[in-house]
Amino acid sequence: MAQYFSILLVLITLGTGLVWALDRYFLAPRRREALARAEVSTTGGLDEESREKLLAEPGFVESCRGAFPVIAAVLVLRSFLYEPFQIPSGSMMPTLLVGDFILVEKFAYGIKDPVWRKEMVATGKPKRGDIIVFKYPEDPSVDFIKRVVGLPGDKIIYRNKQLYIQPACPEGQKDCPTLTKIGSVDKGQGQYFLGNFALDRRTETLGEVEHDILVNPAFPDRAGDYYQQAGTRRDEWIVPQGQYFAMGDNRDNSRDSRFWGFVPEQNLVGRAVFIWMSFEMDRQPDSWLPSWVPTGVRFGRLGPIH
Repeated sequence: MAQYFSILLVLITLGTGLVWALDRYFLAPRRREALARAEVSTTGGLDEESREKLLAEPGFVESCRGAFPVIAAVLVLRSFLYEPFQIPSGSMMPTLLVGDFILVEKFAYGIKDPVWRKEMVATGKPKRGDIIVFKYPEDPSVDFIKRVVGLPGDKIIYRNKQLYIQPACPEGQKDCPTLTKIGSVDKGQGQYFLGNFALDRRTETLGEVEHDILVNPAFPDRAGDYYQQAGTRRDEWIVPQGQYFAMGDNRDNSRDSRFWGFVPEQNLVGRAVFIWMSFEMDRQPDSWLPSWVPTGVRFGRLGPIH
């Protein structure tokens, strides 16, 4: 849907811009010429009402002239700077909750054209720990949001709910990084639940980013459903060049790279940077209002995303 909206926005911008340009450089001069001829041929000149009538823009031209700069500004802002997204699921809890509205920095990983998504200007690459929005590799019409865990060349292991990372070894370096267990600090249970099961909340550090994750101790690893990369064990992956390994912070309630593989660089949309609105969405089934109507505003959640 987002891709279709981008195409529609481009078409509307081009359409209104062409009408505006056609009027300014072709139709408006013709109206002025018609006014000049009418004034020459009329004894005593034209009255003000007649002059305004001859110079008046057609209604659709006036509408396009007024809409074009607004739509063009929206296109530039949404395509190259920041785009709003809504969090639809709990896969990134506790960092992002259902009902959070976020801004995604579109220029963080390259400036791309809004239709074919080809990179025009390189601006940077994802870092370990970044929260990224990307086109779901199995269905590019769907936007996903996850956290970058593995960079190109990294070895990733997720076993018994524990994450291990062996960073890529730069070419020519003799002392290569070793496989490291990603440490976490237990923050207890009781704040988040999956059904009747209390989830463990832990603080984890990826690169320079410290963030919280959720783990369900009652839920077994689904290693049998993991993506099987050729030449590795079921719960091990080596990130190919130009691709990334992404996981949800809600580790047992996230369909991520463990299940479908890697995120190609060309699928990147941008980096999630700010929560600009957060609605509580806990309406009870017996409420007379639709479930999509918010029950409150979580002002305390507004601010930068980590």
